[in-house]
Amino acid sequence: MRRLFTTRGRFGSRRGQALVEFSFAMPILLITTTGMLSFGIAMHNFLTLTNGVNTGAQTVAMSRGQTTDPCASALSAIESAAPGLTGGSISLTVVINGTSFTSTSCPTGAADMTQGTMAQVTASYPCVLAVYGLVVPSCTLRSQASELIQ
Repeated sequence: MRRLFTTRGRFGSRRGQALVEFSFAMPILLITTTGMLSFGIAMHNFLTLTNGVNTGAQTVAMSRGQTTDPCASALSAIESAAPGLTGGSISLTVVINGTSFTSTSCPTGAADMTQGTMAQVTASYPCVLAVYGLVVPSCTLRSQASELIQ
């Protein structure tokens, strides 16, 4: 007579093996995916900031004799070229002909703008690299561009 029930092997049934393996692998995959997403957002912000700083430096270099406040012109150009960044979080340093200005307004900088000298624009922006509560403590994006004043 045939056996109606098969006997289990030495280690029992394997019906839940895939579920157990999946439960071990899934947290690692989620952490990796979230880390890549967080890094991708930070990289996007860096590229956006770099594009904005290049635009700001070009604006300062081309605005000799047309602006009374080159720092405000640079900040306005950066905010226009980088709409995804919060304007109030951008810290700006503008160096015109060797004179450094760290505020968003520098009306005396217009007098230092002479043709053939360098205008350097540096901007910093805070970033957040976080993966499930693990936060990189000091993450600041920084970009710098220099142009000759025309």
